[in-house]
Amino acid sequence: MTEFNGRATPSEPAAGADGTQGEDVPVRRPDPVHWLWYAVGGRLPARYRTWVLHDLTTRTWPLRHFARAVVQVAPVIVVLLLVVPGTLAIRIAAVTAGLLLGLLYSGAYMYEIVEHRVGQAGYPVGMAQAVRDEANAEVRQADAARYAQNWRHPAAAAEPEPQSGSDPE
Repeated sequence: MTEFNGRATPSEPAAGADGTQGEDVPVRRPDPVHWLWYAVGGRLPARYRTWVLHDLTTRTWPLRHFARAVVQVAPVIVVLLLVVPGTLAIRIAAVTAGLLLGLLYSGAYMYEIVEHRVGQAGYPVGMAQAVRDEANAEVRQADAARYAQNWRHPAAAAEPEPQSGSDPE
């Protein structure tokens, strides 16, 4: 049995909230109200635990992260567009600049935010990265082999380069 901080690794799913193994617990998507709560940083009930791990480790997890970030700032954007005085073009430009800055910060802390969400779901911090690494292991190995074949040459095959500027006596 492989363990990660005392819990089962992705190859061996962690026990669900009711004590059953991960393969017996279906991935259940939250309803829109629960998803909105989750999007703004709330903790979901235990029955959505496997979905949270899926959400944070699926192929499109960075896009999902930025979608949650946009949902978090959407109410502020609407209020600023409606309340701040000035022409519509200036308000849109200001809101767009603020949104881009917010997305920049969200992207800078993306991995930490995802691991915090994994911890909220009851998994150990680091589990999301471990699941993604395991899912991409074969691709990474193939990339490393291709890199080694193209760029790493055995030392025996390489001839020593002559030193310039030195004249042997």
